Amino acid sequence: MRKVIVSMFLSMDGVLQGPGGPEEDTSNQFNLGGWIVPYFDEQMGTQLDKILSSPYDLLLGRRTYEIFAAHWPYQENDPIAETFNRIEKYVVADSPVDLSWQNSTQITGIDGLKKLKEQDGPDLLVHGSGRLVQALLANHLIDVLHTWIFPITLGRGKKLFEEGTQAVQWKLTDSMISSTGAIFASYVPDGEVRTGSMPVVVSEAEMARREKHRKG
Repeated sequence: MRKVIVSMFLSMDGVLQGPGGPEEDTSNQFNLGGWIVPYFDEQMGTQLDKILSSPYDLLLGRRTYEIFAAHWPYQENDPIAETFNRIEKYVVADSPVDLSWQNSTQITGIDGLKKLKEQDGPDLLVHGSGRLVQALLANHLIDVLHTWIFPITLGRGKKLFEEGTQAVQWKLTDSMISSTGAIFASYVPDGEVRTGSMPVVVSEAEMARREKHRKG
């Protein structure tokens, strides 16, 4: 069975839209594209190379697939482009997609995703693809979540943890802070959310507050 590995660039307020350039994703009049560029340093490049060093195929949502397909086949002397062009690309979409990028296959629906995950083969690496990641979260299909949180708030744009997010505990497996203040953190699912209470004396005022809250 393949692992689904998600790698996501995020602002501090959870925005994932258009991190790489001004024209990457301007939907809903988003005009702040390229917000990760001033923060990318050698440490981050090393961490990204580490993620890309193991065998993988790409699993992408429609919009990210179209962005990649319009970019990577036309890059020369770029090792990432050479890899992306060679490996299998799986695009998740409910309507027909232009699959002219070599080694591309369309996957439809959650059942298609589950069947793909159950196959033998390299792990499935997801970049961007916010709506797809929300579907993966909703169906507990993510095995590893890499987040890159940049020291910036955008105030608008598509966000990751919206539709589909489930109550799940995550375990930190790796972390790094770049020279520019970006935080890399890698997580794996760690079961259901565990709760508890701090060991404090509960006052009568607190008991009254809880009762008032229960009654609305």
